[in-house]
Amino acid sequence: MDGYLWASERIKTLPPYIFSDFERKKVELQAKGVDVIDLGIGAPDLPTPDFVSDVLKEEAKKPENHRYSSYKGCREFRQSVSEFYEKRYGVKLDPETEVLTLIGSKEGIVHLIQAMINPGEKVIIPDPGYPVYQTAVHLAGGESIPLPLDARKGFVPQFKRLKEADIRDAKLIFLNYPSNPTAATVELDTFKKAITFAGEHNIFLAHDAAYDLVTFNGYKAPSVMQVPGAKDIAVEFGSLSKSYNMTGWRIGYVVGNKEVVHLLTTLKSNVDTSQFLAIQKAAAAALKSDHSAVRQNNNILQKRMEKFYSALKDIGFQLEKPRGTIFLWVKVPDQYTSMTFTNFLLEKAGIIVTPGNVFGKGGEGYIRISLSVKEERIDEAIRRLKRLQF
Repeated sequence: MDGYLWASERIKTLPPYIFSDFERKKVELQAKGVDVIDLGIGAPDLPTPDFVSDVLKEEAKKPENHRYSSYKGCREFRQSVSEFYEKRYGVKLDPETEVLTLIGSKEGIVHLIQAMINPGEKVIIPDPGYPVYQTAVHLAGGESIPLPLDARKGFVPQFKRLKEADIRDAKLIFLNYPSNPTAATVELDTFKKAITFAGEHNIFLAHDAAYDLVTFNGYKAPSVMQVPGAKDIAVEFGSLSKSYNMTGWRIGYVVGNKEVVHLLTTLKSNVDTSQFLAIQKAAAAALKSDHSAVRQNNNILQKRMEKFYSALKDIGFQLEKPRGTIFLWVKVPDQYTSMTFTNFLLEKAGIIVTPGNVFGKGGEGYIRISLSVKEERIDEAIRRLKRLQF
């Protein structure tokens, strides 16, 4: 029997996850013998540091770690998050009430929206922005309101472009810096303005800081928690996926407003029992380290970025040099849309990129290129791009 008959209306109207579709196309092309260069999905290709894996191995041998975790996550991991924030940002967090362990920040974002949003309520999301924000709002029965991010203004939030009715009715707003997909970065002043805006209009703010440690050329990404009063009206999501190449480990955290952290804890205690304790303890070791492994990774990523950026500029593409993330945000040639140029690259060069329009209307006219391939594959991609006529 067709499983579609059993689907809820929200699932029926949910668009397919774009990266699943690209994976299907990739497998099909490879089956035909095509050497596909996948610059689409943003999953780090670098290994998890040995010292983190070593902790996992040791902790996995201990019988006590095979029991259920505390719903909030183990104290050791939450304490490591608190210490990380104090050391890096000068922000004090209570590990008991202001820190919660997540099975990856993606999971936490989806569950936060379910914990806060009633059907019909509005959530302001970046445009262009991470697609999960919109799908999570859809699954909660809410309404997504695009927050325009203008390339000419460095992709910082344009609150003045929001309609008064949307501002009045909004309950939650998301920001994401360093940004996926635009690779935009901001200074602390942007967060000060965002907290002021949220406070004036009684809108709760959630900042997705998944790429906070993936930065280049001396840039240090700020935390929204550094803004005085942020704990009154905001939370921040963090992840070890990108900084410590622990994507498949599924470990992250949320920090900030204790009432909203409690709401999320309440929901999660009914749907999961947190992450495997050995993974939490390995992640704690990562956060308590000197982060030299992160700096080494960033040096590799920066080298890839500089090479790809220079080559794309030489070919004639328009793009800005990023100060963070694992992405390049590239304007497509004038005669193409995001999707037609994506298909052109796939068909003519065997290169997978992500069309900008999947990140919102504001992404039309761009493609996102991931730096998560070895340098020799970047060299090959550059050779193929140089041979194309467009």
